[in-house]
Amino acid sequence: MRLFAAVLPPQDVSDELALKVAELRRLPGASELRWTGAPGWHFTLAFYGEVDEAVVPELSVRLERAARRTPCFPLALRGGGQFGHGRALWAGASGDLPVLRLLAERAEAAARKAGVETGEHRRYKAHLTVARSRDAVDVGPYLSVLDGFTSRTWTVDELALVRSNLPKSGVPGEQPRYEVVGRWALGGAG
Repeated sequence: MRLFAAVLPPQDVSDELALKVAELRRLPGASELRWTGAPGWHFTLAFYGEVDEAVVPELSVRLERAARRTPCFPLALRGGGQFGHGRALWAGASGDLPVLRLLAERAEAAARKAGVETGEHRRYKAHLTVARSRDAVDVGPYLSVLDGFTSRTWTVDELALVRSNLPKSGVPGEQPRYEVVGRWALGGAG
């Protein structure tokens, strides 16, 4: 199964972002981008790729330990950015980003200790992808709109293990389906 560890925004924060994305989708050229929707919005902490089901129990134990060792922390969506010359457009974050980065490092370490190959280590960059493109796109106008965006601040109190079900229909624009397969409270959560 295709898995990743993530922080999921609460529904009302996703609703705030949905209003901003609706504004972005009205800009010229927006039809050239593949827009993600609220069901797919998350902060990926560690991407695991294909994981053998036999490894998931050990990975879950290690993720639970990582969550327990990490305190709850404040987070908000704020601003935006891009990767790959507009191939990915994203909303950024503000809040206790050092703790978010620590949780990402712990989620990656949990996978390694469980025997999951995580690939090349990259410095964590907090982002929530809102659109993608196969080709380079000038996303300057989109970034200008995102620049002034800030959601309400919420307290991150759990780590999620998410399964990504890739589209199989071949229908253009079809999005992956995401299914939470595990949730663990952070150390300061009741």
